Amino acid sequence: MAVRVRHHVNPLSNKYQGTVEPPDWSQIYTQPHLPLHLDIGSAKGYFLNRMARHCPNWNFLGVEIRQPLVDDCLRRRDAAQQDNLHFIFCNANTALKDVLTSLPAGRLRRVSIQFPDPWFKKRHQKRRVVQPELVALLAETLPQGGEVVLQSDVLEVAAAMVDCFAESPQFQRAGDRWLPESPFSAQTEREELTLGKGLPVYRAIFQRD
Repeated sequence: MAVRVRHHVNPLSNKYQGTVEPPDWSQIYTQPHLPLHLDIGSAKGYFLNRMARHCPNWNFLGVEIRQPLVDDCLRRRDAAQQDNLHFIFCNANTALKDVLTSLPAGRLRRVSIQFPDPWFKKRHQKRRVVQPELVALLAETLPQGGEVVLQSDVLEVAAAMVDCFAESPQFQRAGDRWLPESPFSAQTEREELTLGKGLPVYRAIFQRD
């Protein structure tokens, strides 16, 4: 019987406040010394599946708050024998630090946050994944020159993410306008759907000073 997966879950609920036991990275990746791309909110993992195929000189890690999606991602990864790809069940609002502090220094080089849950109601906006605490954590973990790529099809959400990173003196935005194209060789399902309808995607890149 297929497991029903909710499209939105409240990251502040008690159900998602647990810690994460990081894996032994040397056992996860065949070449653990490669630079790491972290995708926060990796959903069904199709974007990272494609990126891992296109970029064999990178390792890829997806973190996702919905456990059934993570289980499916790992099954597909194993079936495809992708040894530069991994997924972790993780609430990025509360437990991502457990994961990032376990990484060898300087290994994390790029982070993507793409089409996160918008949580439109003002009282729910504290549930959004991009909060000052996340920005501070990424500033601590990314080395100089490391990148954060932000994408959303909701202008309000994209602008809020940009404002949050712009408030950090440790990040500088690349340019002052929305990027016309994605910097990646693969697209998320949401990106494909949005562009297929002829609608805009709002993109920005921040670099760690």
